[in-house]
Amino acid sequence: MARIDELRLIAKVARMYYGQGLRQTEIMERLNVSQSTISRLLKKAEAEGIVRITVAVPSGTHPELEEALQSLYALKEVIVVDCIDDEAQIARDLGAAAAFYMETTLRPGDVIGISSWSAALLAMVDAMHPSQRCAGARVVQILGGIGNPAAEVHATHVTRRLANLIGGAATLLPAPGVLGTVEAKQVMQQDQYVRQACELFGLVSVALVGIGAIEPSHLLTLSGNVFSGAELKELGERGAVGDICLRFFDGEGLPVASPLNERVIGMSLEELRKVSRVIGVAGGRRKLAAIRGALAGKWINVLITDRLTAAQLLESSSAANGNGRATQVSRKK
Repeated sequence: MARIDELRLIAKVARMYYGQGLRQTEIMERLNVSQSTISRLLKKAEAEGIVRITVAVPSGTHPELEEALQSLYALKEVIVVDCIDDEAQIARDLGAAAAFYMETTLRPGDVIGISSWSAALLAMVDAMHPSQRCAGARVVQILGGIGNPAAEVHATHVTRRLANLIGGAATLLPAPGVLGTVEAKQVMQQDQYVRQACELFGLVSVALVGIGAIEPSHLLTLSGNVFSGAELKELGERGAVGDICLRFFDGEGLPVASPLNERVIGMSLEELRKVSRVIGVAGGRRKLAAIRGALAGKWINVLITDRLTAAQLLESSSAANGNGRATQVSRKK
């Protein structure tokens, strides 16, 4: 085939596929060539510059930030949301993004673990639409949800509401997140319903977690499931920067050893590590160090955060590595 003849055929196939919207099978029938030839010609159309594919990124979306963070921290997925710099609004916007993500990725039979005291996860369930596509799914509360009666409704609402929305069953963890003593925790763990909930932790396939800073959120403080100021100071002195399910870690993501850990009823970091998909929903200036620590420790593999936090995570990594790895990531994009 002469060069000009090949180019003519490539152009014809490209116009039929991209311009007229015909399927490859339809082009095959019209031109009497095989589908493998059609596929090969379409690839050559790009290589020859006959077809130039561009992606018009919609305003308010940030695929370059998402891809850079995903590559830098070896994450399964990153979702970056445009938010104003206000903690309450960030929680609502991240919750709405998490709602859409869950609606499109949950599968029948999933066992979904959800932590109790997260404003973003509360916003998520309030933003979700009912769906029966996940029949057989189960929702398990993975951090104790009993506390101040004024706030306790949030913990049970998150678990039950999510289960109702997806047509699944809910398993509550009827215990405080933090007990006053190790002995009190041991007694509470003997409760039949607490034990049943904890036994399901090993079956969780998707975990939805907030990422907490050393300074507890308003919702967590209101619940009463917090350590004292002196205890939090001690955690800070040990290098703690944040927590997931009240399990604290340092800036490198390493668990912070403390007797306080023995008073928490909820999923441990070791149990969390075994979950296939762990979705961290968090953002804002106050949580930057905690989110960075969670990523460094690989305690989450899906991140939903705000644009400013995403940019700062990349900038801080670039500075820490002497403009090394993070800069290389950005150049690839």
